Amino acid sequence: MHAVTNAAAGLLVMDVDSTLITGEVIEMLAEHAGSAELVTQITERAMRGELDFAASLHERVATLAGLPVSVLDDVRAQMRLSPGARELVAAVQERGWAVGLVSGGFVELVTPLAASLGISLVRANRLEVGDGRLTGRVTGAVVDRAAKAVALRDYAASVGVDLAATVAIGDGANDLDMLATAGFGIAYNAKPVVAQQADATIEGRLDAALTLAPFA
Repeated sequence: MHAVTNAAAGLLVMDVDSTLITGEVIEMLAEHAGSAELVTQITERAMRGELDFAASLHERVATLAGLPVSVLDDVRAQMRLSPGARELVAAVQERGWAVGLVSGGFVELVTPLAASLGISLVRANRLEVGDGRLTGRVTGAVVDRAAKAVALRDYAASVGVDLAATVAIGDGANDLDMLATAGFGIAYNAKPVVAQQADATIEGRLDAALTLAPFA
């Protein structure tokens, strides 16, 4: 394998829902489908580690069948960055770090958000569309707990960074493998099971990460 030229100084990989942004996009979509309460219950079970993520994703996406694709525009407009998110991304990019996103959410929503922050490393699930409506299915391999760790490894290789120089931030059980794979794993506003296994925990502002060992 050829060495990567212009290697990054480090790599920060973040979860998206309830980490980079406030809230869960699947729940925002479910509000349009009238399935919000059911989807929230399934999400909570998955994030506590009580339900396999892939199964929970399929269950939740099935409730979106029939929604017009225009709801994706509505949800994009609803999405809000977590406090300190923009500042964190800008600060690490200024230091020559690469930034990547990996999400159990959807590329249709994550990719435009990433572009607005100057982030090109993106991996997420893809919603299937037919006749201008969501079919209630996803296409391709599911971005689950294991896939998030694979994404981090792939990103690190692509930007020429050793795993020891990687930082991951997440909040749910789905992020545990990614946090363990990174050189330094940070739990943000996290579920107890995640906070217990991370190298550090932060609350409130995402840019509190800048006070921790990898950046301080």
